[in-house]
Amino acid sequence: MNHFAYKDGELWCEEVPLSRIATRVGTPAYVYSAATLRRHARVFRDAISPVGASDSTRAPLCCYAVKASGNLAVLSLLRREGYGFDIVSGGELLRALRAGAKANTIVFSGVGKRDDELRAALSAGILQFNCESEEELVQLSRVAQSMRKTAPVAVRVNPDVNAKTHPYIATALSTSKFGIPAARAREAYRLSANLPGLRAVGLACHIGSQIGELRPFVEAATKMRALLLDLRADGHQLINLDLGGGLGVSYGEGTTPVSPEKYGRALARVLRGLDVRLLVEPGRLIVANAAVLLSSVILTKLGAGSRRFVVIDAGMNDLVRPALYGAHHEIEKVSLRDGAATKPQHEKRPARVRVDVVGPVCESADLFAQQRLLPPLASGDLVAIRSAGAYGMSMASNYNARPRPAEVLIDGARVRVVRERESLEDLLRGETT
Repeated sequence: MNHFAYKDGELWCEEVPLSRIATRVGTPAYVYSAATLRRHARVFRDAISPVGASDSTRAPLCCYAVKASGNLAVLSLLRREGYGFDIVSGGELLRALRAGAKANTIVFSGVGKRDDELRAALSAGILQFNCESEEELVQLSRVAQSMRKTAPVAVRVNPDVNAKTHPYIATALSTSKFGIPAARAREAYRLSANLPGLRAVGLACHIGSQIGELRPFVEAATKMRALLLDLRADGHQLINLDLGGGLGVSYGEGTTPVSPEKYGRALARVLRGLDVRLLVEPGRLIVANAAVLLSSVILTKLGAGSRRFVVIDAGMNDLVRPALYGAHHEIEKVSLRDGAATKPQHEKRPARVRVDVVGPVCESADLFAQQRLLPPLASGDLVAIRSAGAYGMSMASNYNARPRPAEVLIDGARVRVVRERESLEDLLRGETT
């Protein structure tokens, strides 16, 4: 469920028409719904609340994946919903702390952490470092010793589970750069026990992103449970089990991913009787359908034969997912001028036209839809690219010297510009001739 809906033929976010946002901040712009963010956060949190340790002080902890969308306003909202954070860089650590996060709710993942990033996280006192190699254990030990601190660690294990998702976001195959093979886990934990400055507190994995079925999660959790018991038998006092994130969402292409409720029940079954604190790292699930990318039509053009193009002012630099993954996003005209959205279903809707929706960037990959049936569009019309909250603004770039868009958070009737649009001068900051 999300809070973007048509009223009297116009698309609104909560209590605000999107056309008002375009007038105020221009386009392109990311528009987030606070109500949707809260609802998604609560549904997922409630779904996993029964999993793991019965001790209330070790209740499951949702660590939102900052990489999905790292705006400070989004992070602050989720922090108020009881979320911790999964970070993969020093910059994301700064964002989480600036948003008010307690350091002991932050998990640091990622395959290549620099020494300065490790020092910053150690100084802050984060909950756990998810180390992705034996070499990283040695690196972290050296840094911790130099600071006379003890680093709480988990080893990220690759359980070799085929998540059946796009190969760019599958992270648990034997060929993945992430983690270590499960067969080396016990040896890695023996190494951690012998390295000064480290204290093994957990076990971690993450099998991928945008996973639509339950089986891979059950398979991974089953393997991790068995491994955790083996490690405890070896004498390691592990209290956290981090199963990562990856639960998929619907992008409107006809798929129906597993619900958080089914996911939570499945984990509860697999982990029953295991005295452990569950850590999970949802990202896309929380924010994807909580935002749209609002854009204006620059012009329409006729290509070869009868092929029609709609050129909008958002480009692949603003939302790279379609170019990078071939990802599907629904595209909607913001104003249905004949009020078709409010007509009874038996009344005829306006004729639709098959078009390619493309951006202005000088790359053939800069397209958002091919041969999509859409209402007639003309210069100046507004369109909303749906489900743009995850890996949208967080992956935006300045390619073609294009300023990054504004970000707007809607909360009921309240409109907050939570990131100003970049100016052309911003593109030159820090450079010299």
